[in-house]
Amino acid sequence: MTAEYKVHDEVAIITLNNPPVNGLGYSTRKAIADGIDQATADASVKAIVITGAGKAFSGGADINEFGKDSAFREPNLHGVISVIENADKPVVAAIHSIVMGGGLELALACHYRVVAAGTKVALPEVKLGLLPGAGGTQRLPRVIGVEAALNMIVSGETVPAEVLASLPGQKLFDEVVDEPGRVVEAAVAFARSVDDVRPLPKVRDLPARHPQGEAFFQFARNTVGAMVKHLPAPLKCLEAVEAATRLRFDEGLAKERELFLNLMWTPESRALRHLFFAERAASKIDDVPADTPQRKIGRVGVIGAGTMGGGIAMNFLNAGIPVTILETRQEALDRGVGVIRKNYEDRIKKGKLKQDKYEKTIALLSTTLDYADLKDVDLVIEAVFEEIGVKEQVFKKLDEVIKPGAILASNTSTLDLNKIASFTQRPQDVVGLHFFSPANVMKLLEVVRGEKTANDVLATVMALAKKIKKVAVVAGVTDGFIGNRMIEQYSRQAGFLIDEGATPQQVDKAIEKFGFAMGPFRMGDLAGNDIGWAIRKRRAVEKPGLRYSRTADLLCEKGRFGQKTGAGWYDYAPGKRDPIVNQEVLEMIEQYRKDEGITPRKISDDEIVQRLVFSLVNEAAHILEEGFAQRASDVDIVYLYGYGFPFWRGGPMNYANEFGLFNVVEAMKRFARNPHDDVDFWQPAPLLARLVAEGKQFK
Repeated sequence: MTAEYKVHDEVAIITLNNPPVNGLGYSTRKAIADGIDQATADASVKAIVITGAGKAFSGGADINEFGKDSAFREPNLHGVISVIENADKPVVAAIHSIVMGGGLELALACHYRVVAAGTKVALPEVKLGLLPGAGGTQRLPRVIGVEAALNMIVSGETVPAEVLASLPGQKLFDEVVDEPGRVVEAAVAFARSVDDVRPLPKVRDLPARHPQGEAFFQFARNTVGAMVKHLPAPLKCLEAVEAATRLRFDEGLAKERELFLNLMWTPESRALRHLFFAERAASKIDDVPADTPQRKIGRVGVIGAGTMGGGIAMNFLNAGIPVTILETRQEALDRGVGVIRKNYEDRIKKGKLKQDKYEKTIALLSTTLDYADLKDVDLVIEAVFEEIGVKEQVFKKLDEVIKPGAILASNTSTLDLNKIASFTQRPQDVVGLHFFSPANVMKLLEVVRGEKTANDVLATVMALAKKIKKVAVVAGVTDGFIGNRMIEQYSRQAGFLIDEGATPQQVDKAIEKFGFAMGPFRMGDLAGNDIGWAIRKRRAVEKPGLRYSRTADLLCEKGRFGQKTGAGWYDYAPGKRDPIVNQEVLEMIEQYRKDEGITPRKISDDEIVQRLVFSLVNEAAHILEEGFAQRASDVDIVYLYGYGFPFWRGGPMNYANEFGLFNVVEAMKRFARNPHDDVDFWQPAPLLARLVAEGKQFK
């Protein structure tokens, strides 16, 4: 049973029991409706209380039903809400912990609501590209006011119950209980006190008005439209709330349903729902059981106090885990700690961090110049220069001093983790933890699994990633792992495009218009063009047949390494990041074309986007085929959280599915006919070719 029924003191108590958040799946919905019927038929029952077992009243829809027929089986949520609302005995919601989405819509159907202090309240459907579809847009404005309701629904953010209870004239909560453990007891007492009130109050009968009416909604439309250009759901949420103020309740409900169904089939909503499930799937490792024992992580060591090392340390400090940073020189330590302190102080100035919290956090940080001071850490993360010889020195030293059973991690972004592990006598304890810069901000963490990495090491770091608020994806040992192996092909295509006639700014603008946070040339300037230069030099030795545009090397030979030198593909004013077109760079590109005998042609934005995005897709298909990524959705997570791929497109693999894999391959055939492109690269990866032949998609 996913809902329990019992009678206490002439009050029927229906307790939702569908862990972890009492999702409103079919069996739960049916049990609620059956409980209401049973209570209605029992003459000894005077009132009804609905609550949730465990750590939630209800988190809304049951995610296990997403996309399944059971989600639409009767009674659906609308039907259950109707049964509650039309019950002839008082129905009181005893709300605690979490009430979100359909759970809040269920509570709004009750005649009264008693809430525990500290309860988190939200209608988060907009984050899935949807709007509340069971009356949320029609009922919430009637109990907390139009403006407050619109803010909640359009943002999807969580609001504490106390904040909502303090709103003037609010009718959402009839009572706030200071002791969460007493909320059911309080609701039962409240139900007994109103058992003879008639007619029973219904939220639907309350007015929904805004004093500025049309002017308010026009202002809101302009504001929301400017903030969410690529997402249809926020403006549809606004339209639904406006309907609550203009139409009769049933008409508003019908409008809400129409808008909900329209959004359900938009590519943006499909992409956001794909992301929702992809993020949950990424945390699972196919051959590592969920109950694998984990190692205790009480203290962390970080080797290197540079930009990466400092950012990595902040993640653990923020989670309340003590950190010791090691450097070879005191000046480097002082500089690194100074940057960490400044980052926190900036947050204090912006009102995002309180002084006392900062003092407690920074007290967890210690520094050292001696490896011996790391002997008792449970996890040590190396964040030193990306050169195998440097890594070798560090890991041999760590192997000598770190206690047995501790995890040794490398932040390498491209180097062979198996080779790094071989520098120790304990390769089973070695794992890659590839943070993305700035490490204290970016959510992605690539967990690199070596040939000998132990299962309990993987289970531990995946759980730790959640603790430090990262989204972790497991990658195998291949050059560049998932993200950087793919970005190399993307960067090669960017180079070929300017060889053939595009300018860096045209390429950047085209892909940014598609939705990327930053184009490839601006990205190169931010990361440092010398980094790519070093990789190409290594490639010349390892893969002498791999072709690149020479323009990036010519740029580096001029010392134009990017923002750090004030000059790269673009110029940069001191202290600013805005790119300024440089005529010398454009002349350098033109001269290169002449030297190579290339006649420039006009290249469309569509071709730019397709060549860049489909290069990611084809390389990812190779990575999946070779077993270096578990699933296509993991690739999407890497690109959404680590490389600025637009969220509303769901990642490169989801976008390819939406575009149609047959169409992707047809475009690749066109690119393969281009004499200035890489013909061999555009041969479809075996997995991609097989999926097209079978009429299937990436999963």
